[in-house]
Amino acid sequence: MRRWNGWGDEQFSLELPEQGQAFLADRVGGGSPLADITLHAACGQVPESRLPSDPQVDDLIDRSPETRVRHARGQSLPDWLAMRSGDIGEFPDGVAFPNTSTDVRALLHYANDKDIQLIPYGGGTSVAGHINPVDQGKPVLTVSLANLNRLMDLDRESQIATFGAGTPGPLVESQLRAHGYTLGHFPQSFELSTIGGWVASRSSGQQSLRYGRIEQLFAGGRIETLQGTLTIPTIPASSAGPDVREMILGSEGRLGLITEVKARISRLPEQESFHVVFFPDWDKARTAARKLVQNRVQLSMLRLSNAIETETQLALAGHPKLIGLLERFLAFRGAEDGKCMMTFGVTGSKAQCRGALAEARKLCSDYKGVYTGTKLGAKWAEKRFTMPYLREALWQMGYAVDTLETATDWDNVDTLMNRIETNLREGLADRNERTHVFTHLSHFYGQGCSIYTTYVFRVADSYDETLSRWQHLKNTTSDLIVRNRGTISHQHGVGKDHAPFLPVEKGELGMRAIRSLTQSFDPDQRLNPKTLLD
Repeated sequence: MRRWNGWGDEQFSLELPEQGQAFLADRVGGGSPLADITLHAACGQVPESRLPSDPQVDDLIDRSPETRVRHARGQSLPDWLAMRSGDIGEFPDGVAFPNTSTDVRALLHYANDKDIQLIPYGGGTSVAGHINPVDQGKPVLTVSLANLNRLMDLDRESQIATFGAGTPGPLVESQLRAHGYTLGHFPQSFELSTIGGWVASRSSGQQSLRYGRIEQLFAGGRIETLQGTLTIPTIPASSAGPDVREMILGSEGRLGLITEVKARISRLPEQESFHVVFFPDWDKARTAARKLVQNRVQLSMLRLSNAIETETQLALAGHPKLIGLLERFLAFRGAEDGKCMMTFGVTGSKAQCRGALAEARKLCSDYKGVYTGTKLGAKWAEKRFTMPYLREALWQMGYAVDTLETATDWDNVDTLMNRIETNLREGLADRNERTHVFTHLSHFYGQGCSIYTTYVFRVADSYDETLSRWQHLKNTTSDLIVRNRGTISHQHGVGKDHAPFLPVEKGELGMRAIRSLTQSFDPDQRLNPKTLLD
């Protein structure tokens, strides 16, 4: 069963190896965990529902306390602290579970007639506050699309698949693979996040070099709005004015509820493998990564860890004897202190994979890269969707962990990454606390790449102070990002947490256009208020 106050299946846990615990204690000090509230106690805080009865939709709505608790928050660190402390704040007044687009339309009519606010809910994986209710004096209905979870149509000739918007990643892939296809969209939240949520938040998957981001995969679909049904046809390309499809991408529930997604799919690849190369220093590693992408080497994924992330990953990997052997081998080959790990994937036909691997290895060798084969790459592939479970293990040891991500042009990558890391590393110094900070680059483009930074700090002796530490780190670094040529989000979306920083990126005229669009679809601001627009 899914954890009510954390990530994923409660039957699965990810243990931190002993040497990993020692590594963190050395970097930030020993941790002392805070006490968690129980589910029973959390349910006891839930007030009576304010939702009026309506025979047209009553059968779709669950007003029980536990269901409302389980849909009250997402997966941001403030959400984590709220659900663990019991200081949850607002709860939805009920959770609707529509079975069809017609049901969603009925719920929209109900909300309009009864002055109710609606929050779309996919997999509940938001790390930016997308799905959190806000107190505006009106009842709040969260609409879970969990029952819209099947492959509805498969056009083999055009390679377009139609899914219910609530279909989670594993079901998307299993239903396609049964027919010999894949969508190829693999965000780290893949286990729980949904195809509709990917569209609504402009998601990016780990193998976007081959398959593209969700904006390349989203071909069309159906959106239920307060003004009626919006159907986006599946035209391969068009010069007929502004793209309505692009208006829905990243709309985060402000324009309507996505109920059907038509996606561009691919035949299952003949072959796929993941490889690891170590470089002696960051400059050579970053240059090699840029050249791989700008030379259009046919990789399916690429990830480059800086020296601190490389050191951290090796320390947390377990198997100290094997890691020791690897370290000695790399030192012999010239990759010692300051080494950086690159992971890349090759996917496609045997001929494509053979050619891509040969090109990649040759280019990496030109920059002193030490190729170590596929064993570490296979380990990455095996664990790539389990890393969010590490937050639970760290929490039980008294540590909080969060991430920040952005994207920028190549000429700004080093400058922005260093400023982000420095701000986070020094951010709690006035409280006599240290922060462990490390970064990798991913989602590469000819123009630039995303920067994904993880930071770990000790929890305080209270939830309030722990939240205060996070707020300082998050807000100062987010402001630094948008004022130094970075986007406020490359893949996590805007939500409520990032909304205050969006105007720096979009500008006054851009923000006016976005507000006009939401006003046209939702003049009374019933749909996901305070999300996207602060």
